[in-house]
Amino acid sequence: MVPASPVDSGSVSQSENKKASSAALASLLNLTFVPVLSFVWLLLNLKNTEKDALAHYHVRLGIKLNLIAAFALIVVSLLMIAFGGFHSAWTWVYVITYFTFVHTVFIVIAVWALTKAWSGKTL
Repeated sequence: MVPASPVDSGSVSQSENKKASSAALASLLNLTFVPVLSFVWLLLNLKNTEKDALAHYHVRLGIKLNLIAAFALIVVSLLMIAFGGFHSAWTWVYVITYFTFVHTVFIVIAVWALTKAWSGKTL
């Protein structure tokens, strides 16, 4: 059985939809162009949203997604240091593999969340 989403898509107001879209966009921006500022914006807006609102859902989703992405980046950085440091040829293997496969998945999930927020739905 599929768990019920926190919001009914038919009852989302225009302002709530804008807040949810802004949260999803901040999540995407944190993964791409404005890493730290967007995450701080998400954290600040976590308290400004109602618990069962669509915006709160997308803020929490963005925070979780970006924390997992940060953890993955830390793991890859530690692997680079452990297996030869930054002057090894293997460093580029880790960097290119991470950004080609792992980071791209995080960006695709953030884009998917953004399109769902635009339509007033949860992921």
